[in-house]
Amino acid sequence: MSAQPQPMNARRVMELIRGGLGAPLVVLAMLAMVVVPLAAPVLDALFTFNIAISLMVLLAVVYVKRPLEFTIFPIVLLMTTMLRLALNVASTRVILLHGQGGHDAAGKVIAAFGEFVIGGNYAVGIVVFAILTIINFVVITKGAGRVSEVTARFILDAMPGKQMAIDADLNAGLLTREEAKLRREEVREEADFYGAMDGASKFIRGDAVAGILILFINLLGGLAVGMFQHGMAFADAASTYTLLSIGDGLVAQLPALLVSSAVAMLVTRASRAQDMSQAMVGQVFGQHRALAVAAAILGLVGLVPGMPNVAFLTLALILGFVAWKLHKRGPVDAEGNGPEAATRAPGAPGAAPSPTAELSWDELRPIDPLGLEVGYRLIPLVDKAQGGELMARIKGVRRKLTQDIGFLIPPVHIRDNLELSATAYRLLVHGVPVATAEIHPDRELALDPGGALGALDGIPGKDPAFGLDAVWIQPHQRAHAESVGYTVVDPATVVATHLSHLIREHAPELLGHEEVQQLLATLTKSAPKLVEDLTPKALPLSVVVRVLQNLLVERIPIRQLRKIVEALVEHAPHSQDPAALTAAVRTSLGRFIVQEIAGMSPELPVFTLAPQLERVLQDSTQGNGVALEPGLAERLHQSLAECVGKQEARNEPAVVLVPGTVRAALARLVRHSVPSLSVLAYGEVPEDKRLKLVGTIS
Repeated sequence: MSAQPQPMNARRVMELIRGGLGAPLVVLAMLAMVVVPLAAPVLDALFTFNIAISLMVLLAVVYVKRPLEFTIFPIVLLMTTMLRLALNVASTRVILLHGQGGHDAAGKVIAAFGEFVIGGNYAVGIVVFAILTIINFVVITKGAGRVSEVTARFILDAMPGKQMAIDADLNAGLLTREEAKLRREEVREEADFYGAMDGASKFIRGDAVAGILILFINLLGGLAVGMFQHGMAFADAASTYTLLSIGDGLVAQLPALLVSSAVAMLVTRASRAQDMSQAMVGQVFGQHRALAVAAAILGLVGLVPGMPNVAFLTLALILGFVAWKLHKRGPVDAEGNGPEAATRAPGAPGAAPSPTAELSWDELRPIDPLGLEVGYRLIPLVDKAQGGELMARIKGVRRKLTQDIGFLIPPVHIRDNLELSATAYRLLVHGVPVATAEIHPDRELALDPGGALGALDGIPGKDPAFGLDAVWIQPHQRAHAESVGYTVVDPATVVATHLSHLIREHAPELLGHEEVQQLLATLTKSAPKLVEDLTPKALPLSVVVRVLQNLLVERIPIRQLRKIVEALVEHAPHSQDPAALTAAVRTSLGRFIVQEIAGMSPELPVFTLAPQLERVLQDSTQGNGVALEPGLAERLHQSLAECVGKQEARNEPAVVLVPGTVRAALARLVRHSVPSLSVLAYGEVPEDKRLKLVGTIS
């Protein structure tokens, strides 16, 4: 027994349309309008739909936060243009076939535009149509096309710089791999979008030209059909077909003007997310001085005899009232928010005084491991309510460094400091200032990675993290700077990069007993017996802490905690000296250390010490230090610096291979003078690693 077929309901039809049939059906419908004759009521419905869809496109552009949220717009532009052209063909057919029937022959919409909008006067209609066409073709469409072309060119030129900036943020820990992938995808989408908009702007220009040609074709064709086929007098044919043609042209030109205005509004929008209405209010009508001056000028014009006094004076009173209200409200930011949007800081003027409490031990608050103090002009960078991104960047830095170094980086406590200058900030480790710098929150920092072409207009400065020469530029110069080879970063990224650099340098100070205890507790979950054998059986916790700090001082991550603990358990019976245990752990981590230095390269380029210099260093080594004659130490530093320069020119790591007895002393000697030099002991290099001798230091 077969089941009866179920009727297709509306819900099933919508599912089929969403499943991929919608676009083909729309294209087929537009092709059908070109071929199949349409009745006048159907034309009315389609013309109304065309006006409605154009208005929806314009409103969608107004309410969209940023251009990249409307990436389908070039296709929408093409579809609306095809719809208008198909309707022009369909209406032309109806006008020429049934135009002799009067002004209602092509439908009520065309008749309304031909009679009501232009008053039934075809001369007025021709002038109105010409003005609308000039506005659309010469002003809006030409300007939007030029903006799209220039924007697409700048974005394509700036793509390499943006990719380098993303890679720099990823390497600095400001972005995760997923965030970097999204940023790269966004850069590609931005280039594709503005490139498509550059081409799609030609649709509007072609549509305007087609509208002019279609109007004249309808006029000439209507006169010929009316006079030669229907025997109408020239005056009657001209009146009838001219009004129909002009009405048809205006019905098509109005949606074209709406869509071209939407194109111009979208391509001239800023790439950052913003509400268009709030930005308009904040940036155009947010200055009470401008409104007050405008009100005064209008008031003076309104007092001139012969002028429309009521209109000018009324508008002057309105603008003056708005200016007075804005002055009382206070300054308005770019998003239209007043000063009440900012959170009042504790202790600020006007804050309610708190009652005096009795002193207690709670007044002795612990010092934060990491602190950031900012001047008052940098507060918006850390305030999420004002669009500040620094908190999110610092969180990304902590996540990246925690994974790289091997222990949880403590939170960064941020506070304002009125003793600092307005644009300065200061970084503290355990309450002690370790670095200070100044930035310009309303500008961006352009760094020359080495191949930039030309100079930039801006404020000269230096990168706080690495001391590189840089220029603080205006935000609108970013595309130009990236196109000529500069890497441009915003102020929040500058601070976050500086913080990341300092955390790496001061990592040994941030690792204490509590952090090591947490590390061992985490290791206990996977290797409980190993941790039990380490402390307190083999070594006290303080020795373990000292060994881990020594590794961090020598820039060795402690991610390999299990291997470190195994080495400590193995060598603890022979020595309790942290220096000796550190050397033993380094030998155990030899493969990991070499991997961190040379990566996957099959060869490790190394320098060695001349035998005479090696003996001098061995003789000079006393305890944990090295005592060298000052002249010899200076020449040694110079030779090592030259070796590092040669290796950097070859894009290879600089490594000195020495006996284990002098490794620690030599590493301590060159740690700050030649920081990019790695000092390895013979026993730390894996047996299967091929060495390439590139020089001898004598």
